[in-house]
Amino acid sequence: MSKSTNRPQFTVITVTYNAGKTIQRTLDSVAEQTLDDIEHLIIDGCSTDCTMQLIQRYVELNADREIPRAINLIREPDEGLYDAMNKGLQAAKGEYVLFLNAGDKLHEPNTLELAASHLAKFNSSRHPAILYGETDWVDDAGRFLRHRRLKAPEQLTSRSFLWGMLICHQSFYVRADIARSKPYNLAWHFSADYDWCIRIMQLAERRGLAMYNTGLILTDYLAEGLTTRNHRRSLMERLRIMAHHYGWLSAIAAHLWFCIRAVIKK
Repeated sequence: MSKSTNRPQFTVITVTYNAGKTIQRTLDSVAEQTLDDIEHLIIDGCSTDCTMQLIQRYVELNADREIPRAINLIREPDEGLYDAMNKGLQAAKGEYVLFLNAGDKLHEPNTLELAASHLAKFNSSRHPAILYGETDWVDDAGRFLRHRRLKAPEQLTSRSFLWGMLICHQSFYVRADIARSKPYNLAWHFSADYDWCIRIMQLAERRGLAMYNTGLILTDYLAEGLTTRNHRRSLMERLRIMAHHYGWLSAIAAHLWFCIRAVIKK
């Protein structure tokens, strides 16, 4: 295991609300990581089920580790998922932030160690704005369903997301200083993560910072999130976000292609 430093290399942000059925898998995933330089920041919106008991047990077990992890908890009411995520961005102490919500897990015990190893390729003052990779989808029991259909591009640009959210939000690690400067827009209720990723990429390009493909499967993603449960409204919101960033003509053309592609794949 790596030795802990004063500043964690990664802050894993987990947003919870009555997540007792799925949170344990996520807690176990972070606990088993071989990299020690991790902060686990849990943002709970005042859960009323067993979520807090599971988190408390997680904290107690962490205290028995040879090198205890930094586990920090914010428990207070919020204005929804993206408001809670903004709280996480502001409180994070790590160099990079990543979101791992209840039911999601890091793909392997050494996922963050492997991701961190890529940073040695860069000057410490010019670390990439973004580290990214692939995602697998899992069911409620954590069983593999399939590889995510959309593949992460080898070379990422701010226009890559014209063709959809090619990188799962949970496999999109952002330098904390950059992430904090672009909070989630709470005007978007279902697809603020899509808008946020585009704005982060635009900022990375303006600053001339790398967006680096790790080539790793980073996340096992629970296929039942906010966007999945509100699929139609999410698609309409995504269209408006796409038009905002790329123009209505490009947005409509892209969505026509999505429809054609769906028919072809049947």
